[in-house]
Amino acid sequence: MVSTLLTAWCLLALTVTIHAAGLSTMLRRASRLPGARFWPMTRLLVRVAAWLLLLHLAEISVWALFYWWQRCLPDAESAFYFSGVTYTTLGYGDLVLPPEWRLLGPVEGLTGILMCGLSTGYFFAVVSKFLSVKSTSEQD
Repeated sequence: MVSTLLTAWCLLALTVTIHAAGLSTMLRRASRLPGARFWPMTRLLVRVAAWLLLLHLAEISVWALFYWWQRCLPDAESAFYFSGVTYTTLGYGDLVLPPEWRLLGPVEGLTGILMCGLSTGYFFAVVSKFLSVKSTSEQD
């Protein structure tokens, strides 16, 4: 059980590292906000959403590759499917981990919740920055 929790912690740390690297890369790129026009702002938000989706898919892949490597699930497709369903907390229950790895499921679910929350906060920060820049330019 201790080794399973240590493994879960390592996967969590790797997931957070990927997310932090991705967000800091996006912060540098999104620091130049477009004007208050509809299409430039829409393009920015679509780019941010696409980038966040790619980050989450990379993080799901880390967990899936671990499940596949450890032969927790029958094939790579099942591992990716299980990881995606668990990370997003859908939890269909049609696939389950073997008893010795069962604790990884809840940890991956909690990790997914945290990373989605962090992404939501980032999205909110981008929109807030846009609104503050817009209100500042309207006052001038």
